[in-house]
Amino acid sequence: MIGILLAGGHGTRLRPITNSISKQLLPIYDKPMIYYPLSLLMAAKVREFQIITTPLQEALFKDLLRDGSQWGISIQFVTQAEPTGIPEAFLLTRKKIVGKRTILSLGDNLFYGSQMGKKINDNSGTEGSHIYGYQVNDISSFGSMTIQNNKIVNLEEKPKRSDSGYAIPGLYHFDENVTEFCEELKPSARGELEIVDLLRKYQEIGKLDYSILDRGTAWLDTGTHEDMFAASELVRVIQTRQGMLVGSPEEVAYRNGWITPDQLEELAAGMTVSPYYKSILNLLKD
Repeated sequence: MIGILLAGGHGTRLRPITNSISKQLLPIYDKPMIYYPLSLLMAAKVREFQIITTPLQEALFKDLLRDGSQWGISIQFVTQAEPTGIPEAFLLTRKKIVGKRTILSLGDNLFYGSQMGKKINDNSGTEGSHIYGYQVNDISSFGSMTIQNNKIVNLEEKPKRSDSGYAIPGLYHFDENVTEFCEELKPSARGELEIVDLLRKYQEIGKLDYSILDRGTAWLDTGTHEDMFAASELVRVIQTRQGMLVGSPEEVAYRNGWITPDQLEELAAGMTVSPYYKSILNLLKD
């Protein structure tokens, strides 16, 4: 299983703060945004990653994340000159993912819920494609799915109606045939390869499955200033009231047994003026 994190794009909705830096490097409370989807997939036992970013931002991502070995994982970077749709991620990484299953997460999505990592891991072996549904009051801003008799009967990208329904969060499982299907896609009217068109190909052959995220799961798309603030406040409240970390690669690596107590302590060494790294050291007291 290979995890793909999509961290390209221009972050136009967040300008001017994204004029010179990728939005996935911006902070959500006490951590860079990219930490949250990365640590979620690590919690699902994914250890091999392809991170897609822009040529201008690649060096910054490498400086932050390195090669992942400090967390017991492997990270490679792929650059994307211009954002041309989510499915392009599979074409850019085709040589790395050939013959392997993948899970793709958007780099600006934050999930929080009980056993979320386990849920993702349980769905990783699904034949074909597996997606998630999340109940929202207004589906007009999201890709959406309609379910009847426990089957997906319709997929739609940003419907022109504002009723409630199931949005499709930016978290997708695919089998080893995904690049073949992506090569058959044609750009939409807006000039992009659409993720909904890729999902329809799996739907046509009866290999598109889904799970509904329960009411105890939070999903935030942090693509706007308001959503970034809401996500930061969610993380702040959980961490300060419950004394537990959210979105920490160090914690996940340690709890997965991918790094030793000595390695965890070394990661926090010399940084204990930071509350985040103090929390990392507190893991050793559990």
